[in-house]
Amino acid sequence: MLDFHNHLLPGIDDGSPNVETSISLFHGLKSLGFSEIICSPHIIADTHPNNPETIGNAAQLLKSGAQDLGVELDFRFAAEYMMDDTFQNLLATKQPLLTLHGKRVLVEFSYIQKPSRVENFSFELQIQGYEPVLAHPERYMYYHKQIGFYEHLKDLGFELQLNLLSLTPYYGKEVQKVAQHLLKNGMYDFACTDMHHERHLQAMQHHFTAESLEALFAEHKFKNQELSAL
Repeated sequence: MLDFHNHLLPGIDDGSPNVETSISLFHGLKSLGFSEIICSPHIIADTHPNNPETIGNAAQLLKSGAQDLGVELDFRFAAEYMMDDTFQNLLATKQPLLTLHGKRVLVEFSYIQKPSRVENFSFELQIQGYEPVLAHPERYMYYHKQIGFYEHLKDLGFELQLNLLSLTPYYGKEVQKVAQHLLKNGMYDFACTDMHHERHLQAMQHHFTAESLEALFAEHKFKNQELSAL
């Protein structure tokens, strides 16, 4: 299996704070059956103003730090883009985006404020050849009373990525209910861990095994392997 949504690069966002924690989380993902990993740190103007240089530096820090500790880590990196004014400027100036594979790019909405330019973002991304993958749509609670809007997102060209812990009560029962509804109705294209810290890893290990995850991926035909570089 391949995980492309996680925050394992050290000291760059609200994920792993250091190399040692990153290595521990990597090993945890491996124990859950993830043999290929794409790191996707946040790019959010107000809180995590990352760019290809800062993300590349963090990736090099992790690789070098792991080598110093006698650990070999194999991973790629992309980014999780908040669809905000900074992202709009990246599109307007046609700055190359850090993609997952090919032209697929991981994007997210604010949890707090319902986005007002979804159609514009979708149009501009696709005009430039990108294929947007929307992270954890089940966690945008302003859509919970508009369950049909998820179909609209699909019609706009968004592929939907499930947070695996959303199938459990981890983020709350309302998120769990919506996630299970979307899963049952075949709305998800991908599933990932969105791993930030040891608490996420412990919750994943409590609710899932490598075998149960493999069965879930097979049953719902998640397309994660389309992003493989192997």
